[in-house]
Amino acid sequence: MAESSSRSCRNGSPITSITQDHLFTILLLLPIDSILSFAITCKRFRALASSDALWESICRRDWGPNSVDALNSSNLHFHHHHHQQLPWMRLYKQVSQLDSLSIHNLTYPDTELALPCPRASHSLNFVSDYLVLFGGGCEGGRHLDDTWVAYIGKEFQKILNWQKVNSGIPSGRFGHTCVVICDFLVLFGGINDNGSRQNDTWVGQLTCHETLGISLSWRLLDVGSVAPPARGAHAACSIDNRLMLIHGGIGLNGQRLGDTWVLELKENLCSGKWREILTNPSPAARSGHSLTCIEGTRIVLFGGRGLGYEVLNDVWVLDISESYLNWVQILYELPNIPGGVSLPRVGHSATLILGGRVLIYGGEDSQRHKRDDFWVLDISAIPSITMQQPSTLNSARLLAKMWRRLKATGHKPNRRSFHRACADHSGRYLYVFGGMVDGLVQPAELTGLGFDGELFLVELLLQL
Repeated sequence: MAESSSRSCRNGSPITSITQDHLFTILLLLPIDSILSFAITCKRFRALASSDALWESICRRDWGPNSVDALNSSNLHFHHHHHQQLPWMRLYKQVSQLDSLSIHNLTYPDTELALPCPRASHSLNFVSDYLVLFGGGCEGGRHLDDTWVAYIGKEFQKILNWQKVNSGIPSGRFGHTCVVICDFLVLFGGINDNGSRQNDTWVGQLTCHETLGISLSWRLLDVGSVAPPARGAHAACSIDNRLMLIHGGIGLNGQRLGDTWVLELKENLCSGKWREILTNPSPAARSGHSLTCIEGTRIVLFGGRGLGYEVLNDVWVLDISESYLNWVQILYELPNIPGGVSLPRVGHSATLILGGRVLIYGGEDSQRHKRDDFWVLDISAIPSITMQQPSTLNSARLLAKMWRRLKATGHKPNRRSFHRACADHSGRYLYVFGGMVDGLVQPAELTGLGFDGELFLVELLLQL
């Protein structure tokens, strides 16, 4: 069989006359199953279809260039010498079959280092190799107006040196959203401790001086006369490094909202323009849900608390690249997913990780029970026909690809909700800070709830 396939590579088949560069280009247009089938036809094609150069390009295609560039530039992610390439084919397989992660504690309160106080409903972003934390709510229902920065770099650090770099601007708030666009922070909305909702838009820029150290300057963005109604506890994400999308939240008089708005930023982020996206159908009004951008232009909405205070588990997808924008619901039955009855949640985090998937962590259910589970949501596993003509997914095999619960080892943080999480440029490392936890963490708090000030690292376990 091997000899006959080798002869077919040398003789007869027109494909053997195609140059290697052209074959390379063709393979990058094919799905993974077709590439693997091509690899078993003959030795020559197997060598091409198994090459590091091809699989690095496949990783760029399926994961995006940022993750691949970050993996290439850092020693942290592999145990090879600099002149050796990453085993991209093996890495792709491991990411596709990811089933476990490890948690590392990064908070050591006994040190003399300054630390951000416990809080929830704040913002946490990874920008220019730094973690940036702003605002949130703390004990007594008070808002915070402080900005903290910690250098991460490209090497694992067990202790982070937080620096308080700003206070008072923007004004104190919690339940706001903040995204990264072109190494700038873009912040919208939130609620202050008087209950007032905001609809202002701010831009933050991090600057590192050799002598002056780190500074972060905030400025109010000029968005003209049109802006979304004031709100907090909404969801947001950045799209293609040029847009910010928001959905839902709690507006004036405690009303839950179901509108979708997009902010288009001008060059150098000197100004921007908000516009509402009107679609039918669209996700119901909610708060405490999540928006995550995958594949550059597709936005995934998950969970939250609805108009009747019910906790949701629905999944919606919006493709911003389509000429006709439309929210599409991915219908599925919870009992068909192993452990799926625990999926409905509010106040969770949903972060884009290595492999173009969404990692969902924590949150709380309708009884306000906090969670500490990790789930991977893989929208790419859903047939494209379902995205065009929604129908309920009942295939156990398909649902097992779409939803997968991961095993966690190492440090065991408290169950939490309304924490914040962000990934580094590679998408392999996730930083989680704060949130609401069960129990009297703050002695003055009498509600049975506490604010947490723990920072920990979640590492996707890959054997390279």
